[in-house]
Amino acid sequence: MKPDKEIRHPSHPQHTLKIKYTEVPFSCDGCKEAGIGLNYKCEVCDFDLHKACALPPPSITNPFYKKCNFRFYYKTPGSVMRICDACGKDVLGFVYHCDRCGFDLHPCCANLPHVLDDGERNLYLCMKLSSACHYCGRKGIGWSYRSECKNYNLHVACVKELLVESWQAMYLNVDKNKMREIQTKIPSLKGTLVNPHKARGGKVKRCCQIAGGAVRVIISAILGDPTAIIAAAVGTFLSK
Repeated sequence: MKPDKEIRHPSHPQHTLKIKYTEVPFSCDGCKEAGIGLNYKCEVCDFDLHKACALPPPSITNPFYKKCNFRFYYKTPGSVMRICDACGKDVLGFVYHCDRCGFDLHPCCANLPHVLDDGERNLYLCMKLSSACHYCGRKGIGWSYRSECKNYNLHVACVKELLVESWQAMYLNVDKNKMREIQTKIPSLKGTLVNPHKARGGKVKRCCQIAGGAVRVIISAILGDPTAIIAAAVGTFLSK
């Protein structure tokens, strides 16, 4: 079903929000996370929402938390700072929260596809890695994407670090009129990936090339638009 072209949203009742498509990353005014692709925007106030934040189901379940029922909140419940149990990052705005178990999920994390296609293989979402992550070299608990052969692995948190440490802090802390100028300064992925395997030569190069391709599609999913078009756009600005 196609999303509505215009909506009214309780978080921004002053004006209607229109659905837009952008290849320039934006800061979602709902969950306070970065976004790209389809979003709902107020052109009067420059107010933006991920599609997942603009049209959220009031409650969801998740196969990783079989006993949980996650309710959507516009503000984090309680006075304690909350952390997303998918990516390990702070919850600063809209959130899915399980009142029974206390688990929290960013809306875009809650909507991460359980299978992604990077063009060469499928990547499967899992709760922990048994093999080393290509970015940090560590195993263990933390939502991650891994290939069926388990040789190519990336923590969701690590992919977010590529965004946050490389460009999000700079990108989202400036006047939005400077966004396109800053887009040209987004650093490359070259040198950011580690190879956890003992292979040498061409196998090492191939391994890191595959990990780089996986980063492209995972980033597009994390930013709220897991489509081939946006994955290609992400690849373009990451390669600069």
